[in-house]
Amino acid sequence: MTARPLRIFVLADTHNKLPQNLASLAAGADEIWHLGDVCAPSVLNVIETFGPPVTLVRGNCDSELDWPLTRDLVRNGTRFHLVHIPPGRAPENAHVVLHGHTHVPRNETRSGVRFLNPGCVTRPNRGAPPSVAILEIAADGTVDWRLQPLR
Repeated sequence: MTARPLRIFVLADTHNKLPQNLASLAAGADEIWHLGDVCAPSVLNVIETFGPPVTLVRGNCDSELDWPLTRDLVRNGTRFHLVHIPPGRAPENAHVVLHGHTHVPRNETRSGVRFLNPGCVTRPNRGAPPSVAILEIAADGTVDWRLQPLR
């Protein structure tokens, strides 16, 4: 049986604010991954109403100590490492590292590992627009990353 392509809605650094169109941008996603700095648990509760299951990591502005600092996930054979603050180097066995914290979008390959950041929903940095991303993982594990500006 062949795995089907997955569509992941990825966001970071919401800092207690959600744009009104966020639910429509998440429509059709199989999962939602939040890369930290949700801040208020009530914001997470709203994101959970979008429908798909939510996986999150704790950011440096999050006070919910039961939220994990990192998550390692495998989707269609590709190994993902989710973390808020970008590591200096990729953890062993990760194909893709997704992070937030910098408030700047990123799509860079270093030492064979892809580093992705969807940018910031509320307070972008270095002239970047507010943004989220769509991560598509093909049945063969191929990753397609599309930034979605919120303006």
